[in-house]
Amino acid sequence: MKTSKLKQMPVFKTDEEAENFVDTADLTDYDLTGFKPVHFEFLPKEASMNIRLPQALMKALKEKAKNQAIPYTRYVRHLIERDLRKSHRN
Repeated sequence: MKTSKLKQMPVFKTDEEAENFVDTADLTDYDLTGFKPVHFEFLPKEASMNIRLPQALMKALKEKAKNQAIPYTRYVRHLIERDLRKSHRN
């Protein structure tokens, strides 16, 4: 089916509206080209750490996290995970 013939996705005000839509709609009728992959974390975190940072660094971290619409603690964890994956490949 050509993209121009596909329906646009509706905007949902609640999770319940979205769930009802997914349960009843045929998603092959809709243009999904604007969708992007999403990563969900289900496992609980078993360890924690406490670090002291300069105020400017903390402010910058929080701003970057806000731009990505995630909590700053998750952003820091992603940075650590990405660096460790990169180091592991080398």
